[in-house]
Amino acid sequence: MSGSPYVDLSHVFEDGMPGLRLQGADGTRIEYSARVFPFLTHEQSRPRYADQAEFAITEIHFRTSIGTVLDAPYHRYPAGRDISELRLEEVILPGVALDLRGRRPHEAVGPAALPPDLDLTGKAVLLNFGWDVHWGENAYHAFPFLAADAIDALIDRGVALVGVDTPNVDDTRDPRRPAHTRLLRQEIPIVENLTHLDALLGRHFRFFAVPWRAKGVAALPVRAFAELDGWL
Repeated sequence: MSGSPYVDLSHVFEDGMPGLRLQGADGTRIEYSARVFPFLTHEQSRPRYADQAEFAITEIHFRTSIGTVLDAPYHRYPAGRDISELRLEEVILPGVALDLRGRRPHEAVGPAALPPDLDLTGKAVLLNFGWDVHWGENAYHAFPFLAADAIDALIDRGVALVGVDTPNVDDTRDPRRPAHTRLLRQEIPIVENLTHLDALLGRHFRFFAVPWRAKGVAALPVRAFAELDGWL
């Protein structure tokens, strides 16, 4: 096999990127993006170094549930562990990608869609709905999702992390948020807004979703990627 042993599973984090959508008190939808801009430009820095060197420093403003993002238990539960308390072995895991493509917007996918003979114990289970093709479009926010009994089936089968290529692991029309409620109660981290999961179908790989060690933070963007097994 030629090429790289790594598959980048993250959307680009950039100024004005697609962001978190929330509903305001009046029912309108508000989309929160990120701002990325110079704090200090190369040109501005040169006098500090007697015109012998120059450096750029960048400033970023964003809500932490944006982009390819990792949810810690604290995201759902006030007493849950925050991002800084997740162990590396919880976000670096053997992975499996499940092919759930061809679903309709707002379709609930039941446990029958989960391959019955596949060992999911201790795995990062990445759900490939093929929805990353809609990134940046309104269509991205009307997406399929796993039904509550499918989430229970994943938990019963010992999954260690669940990732999706949609903006939310839950149906955002359901205020109970069963996936977040069940998974994070069981200390199972969630990764949302993944991309390029097609490249992992049928492959053995290790999944990485390592965030900053940020105290008091419920969710945080990550550079998610996979390391393929058997690469030569």
